[in-house]
Amino acid sequence: MPRSVNHVASKARRKKILKAAKGYFGRRKNVWTVAKNAVEKGWQYSYRDRKAKKRDFRKLWIQRINAGARQHGMSYSQLMGNLKKSNIDLNRKVLADLAMNHPEAFEAIVNKVK
Repeated sequence: MPRSVNHVASKARRKKILKAAKGYFGRRKNVWTVAKNAVEKGWQYSYRDRKAKKRDFRKLWIQRINAGARQHGMSYSQLMGNLKKSNIDLNRKVLADLAMNHPEAFEAIVNKVK
């Protein structure tokens, strides 16, 4: 009996990878083995960086809040501690936005917790 090979599924798998490699340079976009390696590496990076993105934004927000707090004579840790004691529940994303784009509102918050 002849060997049965599921060409439909294997072709679909290859097509999916080559579609994901669209826009890559050189052989990475059209040679199966090279494209497969490049796409899988790209997926690894995207998985890792979805986690890193959250860390990076938190770091950025903390820096912005710290800069805003120091303009009003407080450190970041003092500000966050006083916010906690005052039961003001604003997350770092909102505080950083206020410090950057609405300094008068941020100043009001700082004066309230001093």
